[in-house]
Formats: sequence, C-alpha cells, structure tokens
Amino acid sequence: MTATALLRLQNHLGLPPDLRIFEPYQYVATIGADLRQAFRIDTLNLTPAPRRWTTRLNPLGFEVSLPELWVEEDGPDGSTVIRRSDGTVAARRPQGGWYFDPVNPPLREVTDPAQLRHHDAAIRSFDYPSFADETLSDLAARARAMHDTGGCVVFNLCCHLLAAGQLLCGFEEFMMHLLTDEVLVRSLLDRLVEGYLERIARLAPLLRGCVDVVLLNDDLGTQNGPMLAPATYRKLIKPYQKTLFANVRASFGTPILFHSCGAVRDVIPDLIEVGVDALNPVQLSAVGMEPKALKRDFGKDITFWGGGVDTQAVLNASRPQGVKDAVRRSIQDLAPGGGFVFCQVHNIQPDVPPENVVAMFEALDEGGSY
Repeated sequence: MTATALLRLQNHLGLPPDLRIFEPYQYVATIGADLRQAFRIDTLNLTPAPRRWTTRLNPLGFEVSLPELWVEEDGPDGSTVIRRSDGTVAARRPQGGWYFDPVNPPLREVTDPAQLRHHDAAIRSFDYPSFADETLSDLAARARAMHDTGGCVVFNLCCHLLAAGQLLCGFEEFMMHLLTDEVLVRSLLDRLVEGYLERIARLAPLLRGCVDVVLLNDDLGTQNGPMLAPATYRKLIKPYQKTLFANVRASFGTPILFHSCGAVRDVIPDLIEVGVDALNPVQLSAVGMEPKALKRDFGKDITFWGGGVDTQAVLNASRPQGVKDAVRRSIQDLAPGGGFVFCQVHNIQPDVPPENVVAMFEALDEGGSY
C-alpha cells in the first residue's frame, strides 16, 4: 500500500498511524502486524532495509519513517529531489506528486561497450537499494524471524533486466539500443547478470531455508500490448532471464514469483519456459489479460499471484459492493483447481477509499477458501 492509502485505512480502523516507507520511490509502506492479523494476510515482505530510520514530515502533511540515507531535498520548483553520492539528482517528485521519477540516467552518454567499465559499480549494484545499509547478518536474522512466524516469506532480490537498461541508459536511449546496437545491449546485460549472480552468491547461503518465494521484477508490458516485439524480447532479454532464473532456483531452492505489469499474455509461455512459477500483478485492465482466458490457457503451468481486483477503475472508483462483486468474479475465474494467490492488481493507490479495502477482504473471506 502507498503511505497515503495506508494512513487512511489506519484512521478508518481506529489504528495508530504507522507509516514506515520501505520503498520510497513509490512511497510504499510496510503492512504492520495489526493489519496482517485483522485481514489474515499470510505473506511477509523481505526487502533489504536500512540500519536506521528517521521521521520526516511528508509534503502532504503527515509524518513518515524513512530510511536515514534517503535524504529528501526541496527543489527550486516545489519539487522534492534525491541526490547521488556525487551530487547529481537521481530522482525527482514533482510538486503535488505522489512518486519519485528517476532522472539523469548515469549511462545516457554511453555509446561504446568499452565505456561500460567506467560504470561497473553502478551496473553491478543496480537496483539494490542505495539506502539499504543493514548488514547481511541482520538481513538473515530478519528472514529467520519472519520464517519462524509461519507466514510465507517473499524475498525481493531487487533485479531487473529490461527496466535496468531503461533506467541506466534512459528509456528512449535503451529502446533504441535494442534495435540498433546489439553489442552494447549484450555487453550491458552481461555485466548486469554477473552482478546479480554475485549478489545471489552472497545472499543465498544466508537466506536459503528462511525464504519461501523469491521475487524478480521486470515490466514487459504496457497498457495496450507488449513493451517489446516478442521477437526482440526472445532474442535479447529472454536468454538472460533463463540464466538468472535458473541460478535463483538452484541457489535458493524456492519458487520464482515474477512481477510484470501490463499486457504480457504473448510472453507468458516464454516466462513459463524460463522457470517462472507465479505471475504478478495480473493487470486485468491491460489488453489480452482477461482472467478467465488466462486461467484456461495457462493455469496448468503457472500460478496467478494477483488479479484479485483492478486498481485502475474498480478498487478506487467503485462502491464497496462493486468491489465485492469484482473480487467474487476474479475468484470464480482464477481459483478453480488452485494456482491462484489473491491480491489486488499492484499497489493500493492513494485514491482508494479505506471502505473499499475492507470490502475487498470481506469478499475474499466469504469466497476465497479452497
């Protein structure tokens, strides 16, 4: 849940405000034990964390706990900015905005694969939160404590491939590289995967047996279709997924949960082939993502972890009864035979009324048991 939505839900339920922002780019807050108990939530999020937190006043007027190393500065135009260690602005939240947008991609000027060696540290550490300075032993201790609760521990390995290229090089630049400079693309992806494999080698021995699912991420779809031509995806992205996913499975010994927004129907067979066990968020509003057809065509080979209710036009805009009706339809379409883990499509956004969150869980309790 985003912090604003969580605050509204806590107020609605008479709970004290508790807004710890573990993913500050999107201002996603930790779901505390009180809410997990109230709604019988049986998953636990394990994401690399900071050693220390600090309380700051959000521009919207409420206090949040943020990683100490996530230092927000006021921009000259009413925006909020985050800087890299060299002083360049890395992310910007516009005045009145909810989220931070990455800016000034560090590899934007790279045109020759030989130049990549000058950015080796940024590439090999990509996506591991810069503010997550807890020790590996502390991360392992948190994992063991979560596992001891009996919940399903989902570990976010913080890995992207396509999105990594877009964020490192710039979205337009990397999309052009995919079409015009295969050597540069492969050189970058080679270095990324090498860095990810080194990360796995450090973490897996400490976390194996304490995590139940490993989460990997990459947005392969848009609202209206695949982000890449399937042939381009299969040539330049899929082989690296296959290498990375096989290593994750062998190292952690867990199923793989893969997050991709958008219209990804065309590549679901490819994802199954490279070892994805479950797909999230199952964006119901995207082209080709009708749940009944997805279940019919792919339900024997992949679990749908999401698709519980649409967040673009239903959870935010319907009355509680409309939310309940939508949840029931999703359960009817996706649950038969198993292979369905209920959650809403992506994060619960700031415009979602708390009454609708309650209605979502009420409908799940009424019809979501096998």
